[in-house]
Amino acid sequence: MECRWLLCITIHKLQNSLLLVIRMLFKDKIPSRLHGELSGAHEGPVRAVTFNKDGHYCLTCGADKMVALWNPHRLKLIKKYSGHTQEVLGAAASHDNASLISCGIDKLVLLTDVSTGKPLRKFRGHEHRVNCVLFNSDSSVAISGSYDKTVRIWDCRSKGNDPIQVLDEATDSISSVDITEHEILTSSIDGTVRCYDIRAGMLSLFNINHPAPHAKHSHDRHCILVAGLDSNIRLLDKTNGDTLCMYTGHKNKDYKVGIALSPTDAYVVSGSEEGKIYFWDLMTRRIVTSLQHGTEKSVVYAIDYFDEHSCLLSAGSVGSVKLWKGTNWPDGDS
Repeated sequence: MECRWLLCITIHKLQNSLLLVIRMLFKDKIPSRLHGELSGAHEGPVRAVTFNKDGHYCLTCGADKMVALWNPHRLKLIKKYSGHTQEVLGAAASHDNASLISCGIDKLVLLTDVSTGKPLRKFRGHEHRVNCVLFNSDSSVAISGSYDKTVRIWDCRSKGNDPIQVLDEATDSISSVDITEHEILTSSIDGTVRCYDIRAGMLSLFNINHPAPHAKHSHDRHCILVAGLDSNIRLLDKTNGDTLCMYTGHKNKDYKVGIALSPTDAYVVSGSEEGKIYFWDLMTRRIVTSLQHGTEKSVVYAIDYFDEHSCLLSAGSVGSVKLWKGTNWPDGDS
C-alpha cells in the first residue's frame, strides 16, 4: 500500500514537471504590436471590452450609455445599442452571437437582440449599480454582480423577470464575476473572493485582506488570479487558498483594472492606473514587457485576451480602445 502511495506521488510530480516544461517550450507570443484603435463609437471613458466566443467580434461600453459591436480586426464599427439611461459598466455576447447582455449604473441588466437592437428582457432587482455581467456557456442564464453586495442569476429563456437565485454572502460591493461549467467566482471590495460550486452546493472563501476588484480562474482551473487595491496581483491555489505567487510593479490603488492570463497561463497580464498594460512571467514573477495604452495619468479599465491567438484588447479612461497582436498574426484583415 505504501509503495502504491509513493508511486502516485511520484507520477503526480512528474506530470506537474512535464506541464511546466511544455509551457516553457510553447510559450504564448506576447501581443506587443499595436494593430490599431477602435474609434468613433464612444464619448468618454470605455469601461469594458470583451471578445465574442470565436474572437471575430467584440463589444465595448462606457460612460456614454452605449454598447458598441465591432469587427476589431478590421477596426470597423458594426452597430451601436442604446437602452441604458446611465453609464454602462459591462457587456457580453451570447455563445451564438444572437443576443448581448449589459449592465450599468441604472441598476438594469438588459438583454438585447443583436440584429435588431431591440430589448428582449429588462431584468430589475438590484438595488444599486450593476458592476458586471456574464452569460453561462450556453447563454441560458446571465450572472450579474452589484454594488448592493449581491450576485443575481437570471433565466434568459423564461418570461419571468425575477432572479432565479440570489447570492448575498458578500459584505461589500461585488466587483467582478467569472464562470466555469459549474462554478461562479466573485470578487468583492470586502477583500474576499468567493467560489460557488453550484453542482456540489459548496462555497469556498479566499480572503486577501485588501479590496479585491477583479478575480479570474486560470485556464487549467487549478488557480485563481486576484487583483488587489494594494497594487499586488495574487495567484491563489484553489484547493487551499495559499498564495503561490505575487506580481508587483504596476499601480492599482483606486480603480478596477483589467486582468487576464495568457492562453497557456504562461503570462499574467494587467492594466494599471498609469496608462500601461503589464506582462509578468507566471513562474519567475518578473515583468517581461509593458505596453503604453494611454497617458501616464489614465486608467486601463479593461483588457480581454483572445485565447486561441495572441490578440489583446484594451480600454480605458481616455476613451480609446486598442487592439494588440503578436508577430504571428498576418498584416491585414482577420
